Amino acid sequence: MHRVAVLALEGVAPFELGMPSRVFGNARGPGGSFLYEVTVCTPDGRPVQSDAGFSIGVSAGPEALEAADTVIIPPTHCLPGLVRGEPLPPALAEALARIRPGTRIVSICTGSEVLAAAGLLDGRPATTHWVHAPEFRRAFPRVELDEDVLFVDDGDILTSAGVAAGIDLLLHLVRADHGSAVANLTARLCVVPPWRDGGQAQYIVRPVPDPTIATTTATRAWALERLTEPITLAELAAHARMSLRTFTRRFRDEVGMTPVQWLTGQRLELARHLLESSDLPVDLVAHRSGFGSANSLRQHMRSALGISPIAYRRTFQPNSSAVAHH
Repeated sequence: MHRVAVLALEGVAPFELGMPSRVFGNARGPGGSFLYEVTVCTPDGRPVQSDAGFSIGVSAGPEALEAADTVIIPPTHCLPGLVRGEPLPPALAEALARIRPGTRIVSICTGSEVLAAAGLLDGRPATTHWVHAPEFRRAFPRVELDEDVLFVDDGDILTSAGVAAGIDLLLHLVRADHGSAVANLTARLCVVPPWRDGGQAQYIVRPVPDPTIATTTATRAWALERLTEPITLAELAAHARMSLRTFTRRFRDEVGMTPVQWLTGQRLELARHLLESSDLPVDLVAHRSGFGSANSLRQHMRSALGISPIAYRRTFQPNSSAVAHH
């Protein structure tokens, strides 16, 4: 039986802490036999306070890490100093040092900060919750961070993004260990999809800056009312009564991107809204959002979000019977 140790730290998130027991507990072999043994431990064997206002008692201390085939580190909100360059607390560092070489190590969400602070991610690809990506990148420049993916499998070390992405990673482990049939049944028992298309880029909110004093504000409002129509940079500059060069410079200063990038982003936001809230065929969604053709919309969505229009709709409208093309 594969032994899994889940390391609970002070300030642990209870939901993520419980995910390994739920997922691996539903992974069954022939005849319903258990495939994994999950033990929750702490660096010193004592209870820890969760971030939900209650304490969590555990059955094991750091010795469980020595016996584990897989070690999982859920997120905690009590170690903000890690991204400020502070070292690991001594008890945690000593606990991690007890992990046997070759053990599979997994982080969920900001648990990746613990691995990075321990030097385990240096020179390796990894991910974390997209909200924390900027500070993570500043604190751990030697890590090859990719905040657009749901999880990263780098062999003996695996990292995931926030919350549900942790479930995606755990199901991936079951699939890698025991095949798709076991993983799919495990997902059904957990009532979650066995596989999600795309990456966390599709869930990142990228609002347009809303400056209170900006010379291109009126032109942006004008453009938003005409997204269905083709709009050129020259037309935007003419509406703002500026030269192309001046308009482009001021637009970038106010919004943080070029007019063309902003316009494409607004069309994508409209297309996403239509895909989420309607059953319009993809070619009509493309027309109404100003992309002109379904092929153009597909190319832009794959480039920006890593996902096709149909897969995006399936994510947010799993029961949609919309036709892709007419």
